[in-house]
Amino acid sequence: MNTTPLTAAQPYALGLFRIVTGLLFTCHGAASLFGVLGGAHGGGTVPAGTWPGWYAAVIQLVAGLLVLFGLGSRSAAFIASGSMAYAYFSAHQPHALWPIQNNGEPSVMFCWAFLLLVFTGPGALALDGLLPSRASAGARTAAPGSGLPGEDLSREDRRSPANA
Repeated sequence: MNTTPLTAAQPYALGLFRIVTGLLFTCHGAASLFGVLGGAHGGGTVPAGTWPGWYAAVIQLVAGLLVLFGLGSRSAAFIASGSMAYAYFSAHQPHALWPIQNNGEPSVMFCWAFLLLVFTGPGALALDGLLPSRASAGARTAAPGSGLPGEDLSREDRRSPANA
């Protein structure tokens, strides 16, 4: 396999993308909950318990931190992506069709950025990489030859191109 400097750097670029996206999302949550960084909507905070703003801010803060540090990144990114889709279709899209017209670009960009992380994983520099893998912790492995993640390739009956 031919490895170029760009393909070798891909996990680190993805990790940096995850870190920046998580940091920006965390900042949105912190601004809404604590009034820092300019506060919510130009100042102040979102009143505790109000729907949907306060709950969205909690998701932004918690999911943003999880994505930032790479802990449960795929699950956190899935929840964050869904919350941004909800934000777009409930708060922005009713005002105009296109995100550029309804100020929904941040919601759309975050939604798709997090959805990308759901499918690609966290990349390099994620704390998930420091935790023991589920397979080494005694989790069930996939059946040999299934092609699924977790397939036990150490068994004698494994499939290889020579044995198939």
